[in-house]
Amino acid sequence: MNWAIYEKDSGYLLARRACESVLEAFLFEGGEYRQAEARPGEIAGGEMKGIKLSDETTLKADAYVFACGPWMGKAGNVFADVLGNLIQPTRQEVYFFGTPAGDTSFNQEKFPVWIDKGKHIFYGIPGNQWRGFKIGDDTRGPAFDPTTGDRTPNADGIQSARVYMAKRFPALKDAPLLEARVCQYENSPDNNFILDTHPAANNLWLLGGGSGHGFKHGPALGEMASAAVLGKKPPPKMFALGRFTAK
Repeated sequence: MNWAIYEKDSGYLLARRACESVLEAFLFEGGEYRQAEARPGEIAGGEMKGIKLSDETTLKADAYVFACGPWMGKAGNVFADVLGNLIQPTRQEVYFFGTPAGDTSFNQEKFPVWIDKGKHIFYGIPGNQWRGFKIGDDTRGPAFDPTTGDRTPNADGIQSARVYMAKRFPALKDAPLLEARVCQYENSPDNNFILDTHPAANNLWLLGGGSGHGFKHGPALGEMASAAVLGKKPPPKMFALGRFTAK
């Protein structure tokens, strides 16, 4: 059966700009941003005593939140003893193709964000910020090491995208490839978020399992995490680590 859903109020988020805006607001309100490698510190008496940074300093606070994306768990060796393989990073590629000269029909003013749930789940974003027509394959890729994995685009993946475009968007069948990126997903086994305390430290919070949908839910998830860390409201049980071991 063929069917389609059109949502007239749908759109897309500019991830880099959004993150920059959050940082700017954080700094404006008096926060401090530091870029360094962070490692969990000693856990004793049911609490973590601090965070060790790569500049050999230690940060101490009342509570700690680790939102390490694909580095959480065995793949990235952060809390591997607790999370093991619960976070499964997979290799995902996205491509940006040039549109025909003078043709504005694939730009954001005229073309929607789209997703096609076929054998391969292709999705795309119209041309914006002069970057071309974005297309990606949402089908889960092979296991990926987020630290050392090869981020060279795969020729087969590019060809697969071209075959799809020739079918759905014939005007783009010979479009030039402008840019390609190798990213990663970091899904949990049930594709839901993880928001819970470390089993051995009640002041250490683990937040992950988000992939792309974690960013889209960022404002709501951030408020939820903040309320949990401050003791105002516990997170939903569906985000608890215990769901993976419950019988």
